Amino acid sequence: MIYHPETYAIPDERMKPFIDENEIWDFINKTANPTKERVREIIQRSLDKHRLSLEETATLLNATDPELIEEIKNGAKELKEKVYGKRIVLFAPLYVGNFCVNNCKYCGFRASNKKQVRTTLSEEELVREVEALEDNGQKRLILVYGEHPKYDANFIANSVRTVYKVKKGNGEIRRVNINAAPLDIEDFKIVHESGIGTYQVFQETYHRPTYTDVHISGKKSDYDYRLTGLDRAQEAGIDDVGIGALFGLYDWRFEVLGLIRHVNHFEVCYNVGPHTISFPRIKDASEYNMDDKWRVSDEEFVRLVAILRLAVPYTGMILTAREPAEIRDEIMSFGVSQIDGGTKLEMGAYSKEDDNQDLNKEQFKINDNRSLGEIIDELLDKDYIPSFCTACYRLGRTGEHFMEFSVPGFIKRYCTPNAMLTLAEYMEDYAKPEVKAKGEKVITKNLAEMEEGKTKELLKERLEKIREGERDLYF
Repeated sequence: MIYHPETYAIPDERMKPFIDENEIWDFINKTANPTKERVREIIQRSLDKHRLSLEETATLLNATDPELIEEIKNGAKELKEKVYGKRIVLFAPLYVGNFCVNNCKYCGFRASNKKQVRTTLSEEELVREVEALEDNGQKRLILVYGEHPKYDANFIANSVRTVYKVKKGNGEIRRVNINAAPLDIEDFKIVHESGIGTYQVFQETYHRPTYTDVHISGKKSDYDYRLTGLDRAQEAGIDDVGIGALFGLYDWRFEVLGLIRHVNHFEVCYNVGPHTISFPRIKDASEYNMDDKWRVSDEEFVRLVAILRLAVPYTGMILTAREPAEIRDEIMSFGVSQIDGGTKLEMGAYSKEDDNQDLNKEQFKINDNRSLGEIIDELLDKDYIPSFCTACYRLGRTGEHFMEFSVPGFIKRYCTPNAMLTLAEYMEDYAKPEVKAKGEKVITKNLAEMEEGKTKELLKERLEKIREGERDLYF
């Protein structure tokens, strides 16, 4: 892998802060008013599957001409098709507990919010939630926890093991990801041993003064401890990590470059990049009272997603149900590879009939209330391949090994066939007849477009085996 000259991190700087605010602003300021030729040159570099430098990314951020913005979006669409094909991976968040010691201005869980109803799922309640999710066809979960002594490494590891044990009919959870507070190395090892997939820790904002302002108290108020959290995960053997920024806290251009700087750090220190990048926007929450100075418009949001796709071609990008359906449908084509479906944030909500949101029992407001089945139906209408694939994680294609396939853009050779196999499972076990018919058409179409060869023949055989009752077949 080739690193960029502005990447200052070296291996002996593991677990040390790496964000230089002046460096980021220098890149933004010195690339103002880029020429069309320079912007197009950078787009083409990305289409050739080269990760962009900070200078190149900043240049795209400063491209404000409507014609160039459209070219950036079109480039992101083309790149996504090259690297990931038409598949969209589906998952569900499962909130395990909302006790929290932190006071974060933007979060409904903050310790000072007396209106928040505090709950921690018991093991029996967790099982019921997983069963309800399996009944809908989910195969991938991300478990979410507040930051509290209740939710230590052993608690997280035990809840992961509990989820993996739950089997109902053909239902099973094959990948459990984690979104939780950063841990120390020994605690990360405990969680790693439970068999997790990706561990997410979002910095929220890379701008230190803003970080201090919005994180009033609690362990999360330590900027450096959070910034180096995923370094400790790597040191503990967790080589599959996800980063993110909460857009709306500070200038969105700064946050995009903060994410790219984080990517640089991982590549040089650990020879891997993040498995996923997330880019949530601030949404309403219980007792929410934030200044809207840095609110990101829909137009800006579309731009930043397209730029992130071009900047880091190999990384999965996650778009959640924070966004309304129409925004998700528009932005998906600009590089998003994962979305959640049928999302509920209240503890215990998946096993209940009531779909009404109560912000005093949730972290923030979700704005896409479509069921998993509805989302799959609409994805098929748009010629996407809904996917529940977990093959890379289970075959050891994580960390540096995953980079070997994803950086040159070879991961598509696995993504598309595995997406079709998991879609076939869903159609046999959960889909309504009309949705199953749509799924069959999508699979037939994608099979016809595949090159002749061993993979195509094996895929045909495995699709037939799924129709005959076999499950969990993958490449």
